[in-house]
Amino acid sequence: MTPLLTVDGLDVSFGALRAVREVSFTLDAGECLAVVGESGSGKSVTARALVGLAGDGARVRAGTLSFDGHDLTRLREPQWRRLRGRRVGLVLQDALSSLDPLRTVGAEIAEPLRVHGVAARQDRAERVRELLADVGVPEPGRRAAQYPHQLSGGLRQRALIASAIAAGPDLLVADEPTTALDVSVQAQILDLLDRLRREGTALLLISHDLSVVARLADRVAVMYGGRIVETGTGRRVLERPRHPYTRALLDAVPGLHAKGTRLSVPAAPRPHAGPDGCPYAHRCAAADETCRTLLPVVSGADTAVCHHPLDGPESEQTPVRAPVRMPVRAPAVARSAVRDRRPPGAAGRAEDLAERAPLLEVDAVSKGFRGPDGSVHHAVRDVSLRLGAGEAVGVVGESGSGKTTVARIILGLLPPDTGQVRFDGRPWSGVPERERRAARPRIQAVQQDPLGSFDPRYSVERVVGEAVARAGVRGRAGRRTRAAELLDRVGLPAAVLQRRPAELSGGQRQRVAIARALATAPDVVVCDEPVSALDVSVQAQILDLLADIQHDLGVALLFISHDLGVVHHVSDRVVVMKDGQVVESGPVEAVFAAPSHAYTRTLLAAGAPTATSPADAEPPATAASRPAGSA
Repeated sequence: MTPLLTVDGLDVSFGALRAVREVSFTLDAGECLAVVGESGSGKSVTARALVGLAGDGARVRAGTLSFDGHDLTRLREPQWRRLRGRRVGLVLQDALSSLDPLRTVGAEIAEPLRVHGVAARQDRAERVRELLADVGVPEPGRRAAQYPHQLSGGLRQRALIASAIAAGPDLLVADEPTTALDVSVQAQILDLLDRLRREGTALLLISHDLSVVARLADRVAVMYGGRIVETGTGRRVLERPRHPYTRALLDAVPGLHAKGTRLSVPAAPRPHAGPDGCPYAHRCAAADETCRTLLPVVSGADTAVCHHPLDGPESEQTPVRAPVRMPVRAPAVARSAVRDRRPPGAAGRAEDLAERAPLLEVDAVSKGFRGPDGSVHHAVRDVSLRLGAGEAVGVVGESGSGKTTVARIILGLLPPDTGQVRFDGRPWSGVPERERRAARPRIQAVQQDPLGSFDPRYSVERVVGEAVARAGVRGRAGRRTRAAELLDRVGLPAAVLQRRPAELSGGQRQRVAIARALATAPDVVVCDEPVSALDVSVQAQILDLLADIQHDLGVALLFISHDLGVVHHVSDRVVVMKDGQVVESGPVEAVFAAPSHAYTRTLLAAGAPTATSPADAEPPATAASRPAGSA
């Protein structure tokens, strides 16, 4: 049987930079191939090259690049436009920049229906509502009339998915399709994608969320340094990784380790490999001179491209089950290199913090917004919470539950209709901005969508430098030095200073946002999905960084996230929101172990691993016998 998609020897270059090198794989109808790897590994560039959107200045070469018998290397733009949307759907990671800000969500979703003649004019509005309902958007009729900026990040992402599947494509390229979604809505989207796969749609899934990969993937390809370094069935790769880099990705998942342990383990400095060596050699504990000078060869379809692969049961490392989102029930994985990040006496940390005077107090705040039809939507209703110095409070709930609205009220960006916010014992809401200005550096934010929060005309140096100047650093040279220090702390090289936000990957932009927030040495950082766009290895570094900042500087975190494993790992206490209200709160261990509200139990159940999934089953017959060298 001829594969629907064949990629053999794909190379993508931008000038002297080879972003993708010799990538090969095939994909059949009704099959899901997941591509995983950290930010900058080449995943998104590969996806864009497959739909003719590699970008200006990109040089795309391949021995074979075909879709359903069509040579994609020969297509011109008019032919690409006929193919994209109708036969190949694309879901990008950044919904805000993908959706047209001047069109309603309904008009955006109706466009592929109109362009490709899928639905008659009189039927399009109803079909748009059906598509929005399919991807879990509440009140689809009302949401269809709204613009992207009027929706939460999760609702925008679901609208983008609805647009991508509107014309019923044969191949869906999904680049982080569930990044901005809470676990309950994510479960709906995964059910939808799984249904499309079972109905015959081929799915190329790019994700840093290994629980998503475990749920959907028939096969997994792991990328590093622009190359595929390991491939195999979903179950084999996630349970018995053979490449050291794959194992490192799994070791960084918060839900697989005890709360309080460090997730990232810095490797000892090693020389970088030469142009013909293994790209992972400088980070690998097993690397030798052979690794640094000779690139390992592909020896089969289910293999690791490594001179010293881990050998499954004979490996000294313990087996890994597919990553889960129920961190309380997940076993801790013993790693001798991992140290406890908690200070002595941390066992009673939540109780000790609860006895302190709160640094931030939110008392019975409510906020409503008037819709296009004149009705009032009550986004927040009588929400109260407390945050003490050095404490981390997690806020969880589905998209549209009011989490971000509460964050904006706390930051003083929105006035509450009723209730009050107090900071360090003084009124913070309901006062003129001039009275808050002196204290503003003490409360900083990391937004969910860093691209939307940056001026696209600014370089990273200017983005971070403005915050550095606010902290009192004078002179361009001094600001540049401090900005470089902040970038280094969040894992970015100083060379990034000269780049603009649009030139960075999603994970790199998020790290710049965190660096900017840290510039003023704040007392409180409001984190709205700060690691949602990051791969697990970089996420681990950021979570460890935030923990270190708390421990060393006493910074308090209000941590908003849809990832229950992350919330459990970071938080001392947790607040659960639904429909604008707090339905449950308390110490994180108590709430996760014995939730009292039915909605909390639903969230935790949605984050648990599924009983059956492609990762737990045998691969399709068409995928079982790949030619040597294919993924």
